Amino acid sequence: MGSTPPVFIGAEEVEKHLHRASLLLPALEAALANFSAGAAGGVVQPVRTVLPVPRHGGYLGVMPAYSAADDALTTKLVTFYEHLKDSSVPSHQATVLLFDPSNGTLKAVLDGSVITAKRTAAVSAIATKLLMPAFAEVLCILGAGVQAYSHYDIFTELFTFKEVRIWNRTKERAVKFAGRVRGPVRVCSSAREAVTGADVIVTVTMATAPILSADWVKPGAHINAVGASRPDWRELDDELMKNSVLFVDSRDAALTESGDVILSGAEIFAELGEVLKGTKPALPEKTTVFKSLGMAVEDTVAAKFVYDAWSAGN
Repeated sequence: MGSTPPVFIGAEEVEKHLHRASLLLPALEAALANFSAGAAGGVVQPVRTVLPVPRHGGYLGVMPAYSAADDALTTKLVTFYEHLKDSSVPSHQATVLLFDPSNGTLKAVLDGSVITAKRTAAVSAIATKLLMPAFAEVLCILGAGVQAYSHYDIFTELFTFKEVRIWNRTKERAVKFAGRVRGPVRVCSSAREAVTGADVIVTVTMATAPILSADWVKPGAHINAVGASRPDWRELDDELMKNSVLFVDSRDAALTESGDVILSGAEIFAELGEVLKGTKPALPEKTTVFKSLGMAVEDTVAAKFVYDAWSAGN
């Protein structure tokens, strides 16, 4: 008798079970709080290992995690390539391996790109719920890639904005975005135009130098900084980083991986999990930045959610 081969759950099937990223909110909030609780929280997760592929300008990231609360064990393999000449290939591609934690058997191989897009947007939404100003009316998205779509979907589902604006370095992609999403979106010709007066700002770009300046940001605004996931890449300028209250998903990861945090010398106020646990205040009246790098445990709870939903249907 051989062991049961692992199941493969492709992008369409993952999308079916995660059609709304908001389905992940309870599991992700618990995972973030457990991570910030240290050993008592039962999340075992190193800072991701990133292997450069210098000949081709790419990177391979390895992200293992175990969550005791979910009794779930996974690792994600993710590749990201900065400036691909073939734009039909996504800049980020990912696969999640889900294991049986009791004996190490590989149970499932899941498309990780949809999981990454949905869980990242859901964590940004958790941060926004806690940190945005009381009467937020204008949402601004800088960038028009996969993460722009996933953030737009969950933000317009959970929050009521009177206006949504988008800017992208190549305007055609911003125009395409505005045509594809459900509601009205104003395409802006500069980042400054998009940001001015916005209450909630999402940066989801492949920028390697700052594209968002403190001078443009309304006092009390909340920023989800999602791009710039390498120690020498930036999206936000020094002044904005230093003069905002800075929240992160993981202190260790931010101090190892985030160019915005490392190069600005900005002081981290709290992990998001500490706010969720109530050990640190949210301070929504201040200008706040949530620097999102994404954590392996977020993939763990999302993969388990998908696998459990898939199993129930099979």
